[in-house]
Amino acid sequence: MTQLPAAVTLSSGLRAEVEEDRWVPGAVQLLVDGTPQSHVNLGDPSELFFEYIRRIGHVIDLFRPGGNPVSALHLGGGAFTLPRYIEATRPGSRQQVIELEGALVDLVREAAPLPKRASIRVRRGDAREVLGRLPDGMRGAMDLVVVDIFAGARTPAHVSSTEFYSLLRPFLAPDGLIVVNAADGAGLPFVRGQAATLASLFASTAAVAEPQVLKGRRFGNVVFIASDTDLESLDWLPRLLAGGPHPARMLVGREFDDLARGTSPVTDETAVDSPEPARTLFERN
Repeated sequence: MTQLPAAVTLSSGLRAEVEEDRWVPGAVQLLVDGTPQSHVNLGDPSELFFEYIRRIGHVIDLFRPGGNPVSALHLGGGAFTLPRYIEATRPGSRQQVIELEGALVDLVREAAPLPKRASIRVRRGDAREVLGRLPDGMRGAMDLVVVDIFAGARTPAHVSSTEFYSLLRPFLAPDGLIVVNAADGAGLPFVRGQAATLASLFASTAAVAEPQVLKGRRFGNVVFIASDTDLESLDWLPRLLAGGPHPARMLVGREFDDLARGTSPVTDETAVDSPEPARTLFERN
């Protein structure tokens, strides 16, 4: 592999760097403030490494099977792992990525260039602000919207509220899906707030994660799926659970309601950043 570019300092003051994966030849990892943010196998972008990313990959595969192109909007760019995955598995897909940190975009593009023929447009700026400037033709046209926004290891409060998701919802196609990555720890206060918020806006919701994470016993990622399509009637949901990574548990219907029970939808006034994980969680030997 060629020499990777030097690290950059983001507008937040955090340090971003791309490093080679010591165990997977041809793969790189993006770290922000020491926290692993993205992993990309440049030799095979269809290979997904992080557990929650693999779950999102399974959602995409089951939701739109057969390798057919999709229209996707990604909020949060990182190293463009999922846009690369969609392009590798569904050539010809039309994708838009919104990423706040221009220096991060430049760093990743230098270290791990996007496929030249891919229809992946990157828009720089804050997700909420850029949403208001997207072309009208995108409204009602997105098969998939992925929300995976982190500043370091935390999701900023202003992209977790009812007002934020209300701006996002009009871009979904009638049968489209929104997929949200939320990270939380003991008691799941942030995740429960996201569950209540999504349930207040969408006709159907689900959550998938490792069982101990869903019980609030350890820090981890919860993948939310929301749609105005009845998710419980879709036969791919059981296959999503069976597809792993394992162990896995899915909450739909009454179990999802139990996750959100007693929690009010998050508003701009009440929103807080997601909790920061313990530094030891990402220690490397």
